[in-house]
Amino acid sequence: MAEQAQYEELVRQFSAFGAVKREMGRVLPSDCPAGSAAVLTLLNRHGDMRMSRLAELLAVDMSVTSRHVAHIVERGWIERSADPADKRSRILRLTPEGLAQVDRLSRCTTQMLAERLSDWTDDEVIQLTRLMARLRSSFDESPRTPAITQ
Repeated sequence: MAEQAQYEELVRQFSAFGAVKREMGRVLPSDCPAGSAAVLTLLNRHGDMRMSRLAELLAVDMSVTSRHVAHIVERGWIERSADPADKRSRILRLTPEGLAQVDRLSRCTTQMLAERLSDWTDDEVIQLTRLMARLRSSFDESPRTPAITQ
């Protein structure tokens, strides 16, 4: 098990990683902020879904999810249709325009990462990807622990 100082440095690196996420957000088209891009990406990855499932995947409140969805519907990137299993619910689905937008977003972020990591070896990029996936998996599989109070 790593020493306390190693975990403290990891926490500092997580905090600093916010700058990376902000920079990635800056390369997105102006009509598609990060929240909208996240919605499009999740629908592309997971397929059609209810708003409640989307909110769960985004890990945000339903009201935040509704704002993102409304923004995207206005642009014609997704459509809402009645859920055959529950007529009160809506199913969210990418439109052809939405799929094209997902492709544009992917090209923007991939190009930016390729430029920023141009001095990294292929093995380093593979290792980073593997470790980030493993980290995410550790959080997905672990039960939530209560906050420590003092």
